[in-house]
Amino acid sequence: MSGKSSVSIVKSLSDIGDFWDEHDATEFGEQVDTEFEVDIHSQHRYCPIDSTFIKNIRQLAEQRGISEVTLINLWIQEKISQAETSKKVQAAV
Repeated sequence: MSGKSSVSIVKSLSDIGDFWDEHDATEFGEQVDTEFEVDIHSQHRYCPIDSTFIKNIRQLAEQRGISEVTLINLWIQEKISQAETSKKVQAAV
């Protein structure tokens, strides 16, 4: 077997998909038992947003030239800052 498989010379993702439809990884190289730890902690949380808000969010983000995600994160950051400020004011009273 040569150092490269026929998947190495494909020109599109579709060709890669076709290749792996007909082959599997056990056909290439020696199989070696391997142990490793995986610590998957996403830095993102996905929260559903009511579909009635999406159109407005999309329009507002486009007007500002930013992505919907950036706009939503800015709003959340703003609300957190407001809540922290309010909390400090109440604690001082």
